[in-house]
Amino acid sequence: MELPNIFEGNYRRLLPLPLLLIVIAIFFIPSVKQGVDFKGGVLISLQTQENVDALSLEESLKSELGSELSVKKIESALGASIEINLAQSEALSRAETLKGEFFSQVDDVSRLEADAAIFESGTLTNDSLIGSDAPQKYKVARERLDSIANELFFLSKMEQKAQDAPNTNDLRKMASRAYTKINEDYQAGVRAAIEKRVKYDSISFEIVSASLSGHFISTALWVVGVSSILAIIAVFFVFRSFIPSAAVLIGATADITIALGAMGLFGIPLTLASFAALLMLIGYSLDTDILLTMRTLKRSEGHARERAFGAMKTGVTMNITAMAAFSALLILSILTNISTYYEISAVALAGLVGDLFATWGLNAVIVLWYAEKKEKEAGEAKSKFTAFYGKK
Repeated sequence: MELPNIFEGNYRRLLPLPLLLIVIAIFFIPSVKQGVDFKGGVLISLQTQENVDALSLEESLKSELGSELSVKKIESALGASIEINLAQSEALSRAETLKGEFFSQVDDVSRLEADAAIFESGTLTNDSLIGSDAPQKYKVARERLDSIANELFFLSKMEQKAQDAPNTNDLRKMASRAYTKINEDYQAGVRAAIEKRVKYDSISFEIVSASLSGHFISTALWVVGVSSILAIIAVFFVFRSFIPSAAVLIGATADITIALGAMGLFGIPLTLASFAALLMLIGYSLDTDILLTMRTLKRSEGHARERAFGAMKTGVTMNITAMAAFSALLILSILTNISTYYEISAVALAGLVGDLFATWGLNAVIVLWYAEKKEKEAGEAKSKFTAFYGKK
């Protein structure tokens, strides 16, 4: 059965629904929470067979651990899963900072140590670049490094001092052990608090430092910036006109906006997995928007509305196929309780649904208005040309 052409008649009636979706999405976007990948912290996953009250567990853990945390219960065919998103403790955060400072300086101190040892051995040659102040430089740098290491040892409750290390190589090993012990003690404390309240079959810890999450954010912003610039260049190069190019970019922006709104509405955190799905949606949206714009503006057979409807049939077929694939992934994520699969599939599905409305209800209206405006201008120019030369 042949579907009716939705662009016949007053096609501007298609505008309210995608605009309403975008407004609703903008309302929910502030509710999107950053996952551990982007804000740092500890993600603890538990597999348990018993019934757990997530709210009660969250309140009791907060009172004992004294840290900001959230508890989410996920039911699946394989049993119940508990996800605890825990902010880093001050000690763990400070240890991460000290570790970064220590290992950013230790190589330089090691070189100064080698220079001081050569100077004191009296084996300098005349063309040596090592000055007589090498021992003093090493002493100052080593004292600064020892101060950082001693704070690490204090946090780790290790009864040792940096001054006891005969050289920087030994000090490096001691600092590494101290940082490892801080992490292990922290995990043991959290594990003990959980074991008082929940009987679990398995437990896993995923710790993302604040510095690493900062690197994720800066990299993500760089990727978005570069991809947006390249998309803008490519679109303007193809169409060489502002309105159709802007329509393509508006469609892509609408898709991402709707997907982000769905993340805020359904509590899907912004993680590396969901961010990857958002990037994928940018590419998919550009694909369908360019399909529409190329078919409508670059081809000449039939009327613009017929060409737009033909592009829609192709685009919707692509969309339904992609939705079926991600629906299968969503079902798999629910059965296996794999959060990465869930975040990718849920965000992709939300974006694909948004793409249906944004491309064929918003983008198509802009492109058709532009195409009919150009056709009208061309028709008027042709009429004037015919009238002018017909009189002659």
